[in-house]
Amino acid sequence: MASAPKSTSSKSETKLVQELADILDASGLAEIEYETEAVSIRLSRVTGAMPVAAAAPAPVAPAEATAAAIAEAPSASAPTNPASHSGAVPSPMVGTVYTSPEPDAPTFISEGDTVKAGQTLFIVEAMKVMNPITAPKAGKVSTILVQNAQPVEFGEALVIIE
Repeated sequence: MASAPKSTSSKSETKLVQELADILDASGLAEIEYETEAVSIRLSRVTGAMPVAAAAPAPVAPAEATAAAIAEAPSASAPTNPASHSGAVPSPMVGTVYTSPEPDAPTFISEGDTVKAGQTLFIVEAMKVMNPITAPKAGKVSTILVQNAQPVEFGEALVIIE
């Protein structure tokens, strides 16, 4: 008889999760939590379409030069949005990007470097998990669009590989 209550409880929890997911979709929320003494549920989603206001650290001189180079590029030869560039490598998640494996270690890549498919480009920390971001293809790193310890959003272009 012990399995019957588990089945009923499991069905009601599944129904509750579905109802919370429907609320999440209907309201346009990115995250919802529900907690009782018996159950704790957290649903979260990330979409590239949601407007996000985030304070970025003040850029240093090399990043300003990179941003200036992007701004000065003719619009006919380069897309206005770096994420729409065919060689852009987007962030697969929201988190903090790191350009080296350790604080005092050299960076994974520099502008002008040639990378191989599968080579680690960055690490994105999300929820205390370090996720390596690898090159989807071989090529030359033309532009690095992020700085060390910068917060990034899902789909944000990190680097452009030509």
